[in-house]
Amino acid sequence: MAAEKLRHIFLNDSADPQAFTSPQTFGSKIVVPPRDRVKHEQELTKQFQLAWAAATESAEIRKTVSLPVRSGVYVEFQSSPGFELLSKSLENRASGVRLLSVRTEADPNNENAIFKCATVYIPSTKEGYFLKRLRAYADESTETGKPRNKDLVESIEAIRLAVVESFWLDSPDLIPKDVPIWCEVWLSSDEEVAEKTFRTLASDLKVECQLGALRFPERTVILAKASRADLINLIESSNLIAEFRLAKETAHFFTELPNADQADWTKELLQRISISKTAVVVCVLDTGITNKHPLLENLLEDDDCHTYQADWGTHDHNGHGTLVSGVSAFGDLLGHFQGTHQVTLSHGLESVKILPPHGNNDQKLWGHVVSQAVSKAEIQAPERQRVFCLAVSAKDTRERGRPTSWSAEIDAISSGYDDDQKRLFIVAAGNVTEADDWRAYPDSNLTVSIHDPAQAWNAVTVGAYTQKTLITDPKLTGYVPVAPVDGLSPFSTTSLTWETNRWPVKPDLVLEGGNVLVGTDGFTTSHDDVSTLTTFFKPTQRHFASIDATSGATAQAAWLAATIQTMYPNAWPETVRALMIHSAQWTKQMKTQFLSGTKKSDYARLMRICGYGVPNFERALECGKNYLTLIAQEEIQPYEKSEARTRTKEMHLFELPFPKDVLLSLGEMEMTMRVTLSYFIEPGPGEVGWKDRYRYASHALRFDVNTAGESRTDFEKRVNAASRAEDHDSSTSGAGSDRWMIGANARKLGSLHSDFWVGTAAEISTCNMVAVYPVVGWWRERHHLGRYNRKAKYALIVSLYTPDQKVDIYTPVAVNIGIPIPI
Repeated sequence: MAAEKLRHIFLNDSADPQAFTSPQTFGSKIVVPPRDRVKHEQELTKQFQLAWAAATESAEIRKTVSLPVRSGVYVEFQSSPGFELLSKSLENRASGVRLLSVRTEADPNNENAIFKCATVYIPSTKEGYFLKRLRAYADESTETGKPRNKDLVESIEAIRLAVVESFWLDSPDLIPKDVPIWCEVWLSSDEEVAEKTFRTLASDLKVECQLGALRFPERTVILAKASRADLINLIESSNLIAEFRLAKETAHFFTELPNADQADWTKELLQRISISKTAVVVCVLDTGITNKHPLLENLLEDDDCHTYQADWGTHDHNGHGTLVSGVSAFGDLLGHFQGTHQVTLSHGLESVKILPPHGNNDQKLWGHVVSQAVSKAEIQAPERQRVFCLAVSAKDTRERGRPTSWSAEIDAISSGYDDDQKRLFIVAAGNVTEADDWRAYPDSNLTVSIHDPAQAWNAVTVGAYTQKTLITDPKLTGYVPVAPVDGLSPFSTTSLTWETNRWPVKPDLVLEGGNVLVGTDGFTTSHDDVSTLTTFFKPTQRHFASIDATSGATAQAAWLAATIQTMYPNAWPETVRALMIHSAQWTKQMKTQFLSGTKKSDYARLMRICGYGVPNFERALECGKNYLTLIAQEEIQPYEKSEARTRTKEMHLFELPFPKDVLLSLGEMEMTMRVTLSYFIEPGPGEVGWKDRYRYASHALRFDVNTAGESRTDFEKRVNAASRAEDHDSSTSGAGSDRWMIGANARKLGSLHSDFWVGTAAEISTCNMVAVYPVVGWWRERHHLGRYNRKAKYALIVSLYTPDQKVDIYTPVAVNIGIPIPI
């Protein structure tokens, strides 16, 4: 069952927390068919023993021919049609009995009759585990007179030895036959030793496996090229199998189809699309967009296609803008083609052509070009909420993080410097493009700097990672992917060469940017197999193409930003940006590649390579019972003028409504607290002072959190002293600083600050006070400019998370502040 999704909680006012005990909840009672107690036990015991005997016989036969055998038995339990199966009670991890998967099937004689199937692994030494439970059902009664294990045993209709179909969680007609095809093999462990064991076995069985693996809690996913016979062999040989699925198609499958077939796929998808009109659009600043493409024509009207210069036209002259727009509109287009689900599109598109059909813009004019592009879109439809997507960058990287007229203009537009209207820009970090650099991966990524204007403080700067390692094109025999699964994309640039104590941490995020392939001769190439599927700008020739590098990653980030804005129409641009970063995490592979230790300086280095990591789309959009997100959108006046001196004016203190009683009851349970502070700075007027970050940023804010047991009075005194310190580097006091993973020194750069710490629920229960306060900026230092009394908006996000999905930390808070909870 999927975890329940709940909306983030916006706090209009900071309220004192009140004692609250989570109301006791009762699960729905399972309904089971009526059974004859003795007869049912005898039948299930017989079926179980037959399955066990068949497994034992098969193992003995394999031993005689020196084939590997597993150390347990896979058994499938089935419910009666129309009834539930008490699948959770089939597992006993202390005994090594593991529930591997649960699926739903239709009765072949009655498609309206649905039954549940659960596949369970039982160690060879635990044959008596289920037999004992069956005998207890037949012979023993509870104090209330009911048969012991009644709900579990009576929910089971049949028991059989698991077969390939028991593990296959895709459509049964996709199970491979005699010809091997790429399949996802899901192992029942996330430990590296499990992966190594399986790979050794697969090699012995002559089953080809791709390099790299995906890891989830208690699961490892490996791509294996297997026939049905190979899958049976793996089941008979390994006790690590949890699931099989068909490997996802690559973009190459669709781009290589004849255009008539591509048109048919497009028509099929269009039948499943519904458009829910909102005021949210992604405004793509690029080469134009072909809005007559069947997948885009209902999302982009002619009136919303603009151009910087009239004689350029609004059409897409080289295809890049249409590539970006397909991902900005649909997100994972390949995923939509691989399913039959309904697709709801809730945001539209706009296009402003900012690149000429011939030649290039004068780089000195780029800031003006972007400013005019924004104006053209806003004049046409002033009521819309926009996410600006800029997947265009300069080739020159000499600035090394220092502001330019282009990046400063993006900061000015974002901050509303001229009109007080805040705007969200999603900007590509720029790409590593040389073959020699790809061959030197990942060292080359560490030296190629992020491109102008991606150093803009207020923009969400997007780098790239990749999960794409599957190669299906037979022409690429002998080629291997350069980057491992979940590793930094070979295209992604970084900010390691910048002055790391001065300029913002960039990129902010990394999203899918594709991979590069290298042959045995050292030749490198990009390819559709390891790229993202999107729309082609000449649909009369073909409907689909692929996109990679930071352009593709930026388009995905724009899609996510627009999706958040649609779900939360009252969220500020600062808040949407914060939610994207707040949800992000580094993959294990990124840590393996680039985290050399556990010091805060090690994490600071990792951030300049991978940003805050990969955004978790689900957490960016919603909460769960075990994942609570609190959001405050506020205005603060950082400074004021007193006589001839300008000084800091105020700080904000929040007492957040943490579910203290619930957290205390959880005691030593591990919990993560994360805090993100997002605001937009105004760039300092005149380039003379841009070498000094204190003269570039109009203001700067910081956050601090009270330590366990620290009273409000003591906390306020501590932070208030820091907020009024003349030394602008003294952004926080040292109290409790060791608990933070990133630390105050690394997180203070730029205009977005995010950090987290892992502690016990009891420790975190009292750490619910958050202070937001100002430090120095040019509004204060250059008081003759008269902006010292301006107010600044900010978004503060605080979340609590525990991996235990049975824990409910959301409901007590929602009830306490009057938010309805869906039943």
